[in-house]
Amino acid sequence: MATTPPPLLIGCAAGFSGDRTDAAAPVVEALIASGQPSVLIFETLAERTLALAQLARRTQPDAGYEPLLDDLLRPVLARCLQHGVRIVSNFGAANPLGAARRIAQLAQESGARPPRIAVVRGDDLSGPAHRALLQSALGAALPAEPIVSANAYIGAQPIADALRGGADVVVCGRVADPSLVLGPALAHFGWAPDDWDRLARATMAGHLLECGSQVTGGYFADPGYKDVPGLARLGYPIARIDADGHCTITKPAGTGGRVDERTVKEQLLYELHDPAAYLTPDVVADITQARVTQDGPDSVRLEGVRGHAQPATLKVNVCFESGWFAEGEISYAGPRAGARARLAGEVLHERVAGVAPLRIDLIGVTSVFGGDDSGWRHDPATAGQGDDARDVRLRVAWQHRDHATAQRLVREVTALYCCGPAGGGGVRTAMRPRLGTVSCLVPREAVAIGFDWLHEGAAPGVLPQGSMNP
Repeated sequence: MATTPPPLLIGCAAGFSGDRTDAAAPVVEALIASGQPSVLIFETLAERTLALAQLARRTQPDAGYEPLLDDLLRPVLARCLQHGVRIVSNFGAANPLGAARRIAQLAQESGARPPRIAVVRGDDLSGPAHRALLQSALGAALPAEPIVSANAYIGAQPIADALRGGADVVVCGRVADPSLVLGPALAHFGWAPDDWDRLARATMAGHLLECGSQVTGGYFADPGYKDVPGLARLGYPIARIDADGHCTITKPAGTGGRVDERTVKEQLLYELHDPAAYLTPDVVADITQARVTQDGPDSVRLEGVRGHAQPATLKVNVCFESGWFAEGEISYAGPRAGARARLAGEVLHERVAGVAPLRIDLIGVTSVFGGDDSGWRHDPATAGQGDDARDVRLRVAWQHRDHATAQRLVREVTALYCCGPAGGGGVRTAMRPRLGTVSCLVPREAVAIGFDWLHEGAAPGVLPQGSMNP
């Protein structure tokens, strides 16, 4: 009679590129102390991070992976290798092979044993070989501008295959965020690829982990309404997944933050367009019958998730060059600072009228809700609003395909120093390339996925179902 595998613990130590670099150590120590099969994930890839990584590779071919890779991994890599904590991440970005090579170097520098590193491939569709596929998927929406990146959201299977083959570290580019968790669960439990309910449950465990400290109280916190203790030393989440795919979310003992039904429910609904049909490359998850229950201090159980067959298509994000983005800021303080800042905005609007749409924000009066069309300037309800404010910063921004034209705004803001209104100071300006994005769906079979071993002659490919342990 088959033995039920023990639970799998998966800790998340990053929820985006630029996240805290000291989060991993408490998670790793908690995983080691558990004595359970464990995996550490880093989720560092947002929608446009890949395009920025591709731009970085243009000037430095060895770049293009997560810029904080050293800071994230160096403190914990040796401990993970010593205690058998596998590492799975999408910090490969536009250069997974480069990230894998750097990880091997970090292990050597730390005196750790050489790790067995797998590099997932197949998501990058930006090359000439895939132009016809993108043309077919996008039609007239295919941008005429140079394409910076085109990446498919691939799923968990190559991660699972690599772990079954004995990988200590799996480096990915653009995989779907929850697949970072589902892949280890597939490898550990040996679920069938069409066991939709279990796949959906582990996928939602991944959804709870993917944003790091959001589920442990970070994005949840609102003082006096939703208080979170120890926000400066937030603990990052750990999921305990059982053989049926149900999970319990916790965090390392002694860390700040909180895990309760409210934090878990908020993250469960995060970016969920349809609770009955959450589309991922691996499965369509249904949380309409999900149950979220507190089962101890900082411990919440998720059950009742159902699953349906995976979509026939994969999502692809295409990023392309779309000109230049220019912005400038200047501060006004003292009596009627708001009125002076408003007048400065009108001066700029008049001087660049007809060139490009100009966004005008009065930070401290109207900015977040202002809108790109700056329509608040003509709204009677906001007329004179903030004129008596004593501390206001004017921000203006626009984009244009021509660099010299876009740069004109930078000069105009700087000229406000002497051209008035009175008392302006603290000018800051910036120019950077602007990226546009379009998305499409491509047939699943058109994307060839797999993995390769770093520094080994082993043939790439897909390995049979089995235990995560080699």
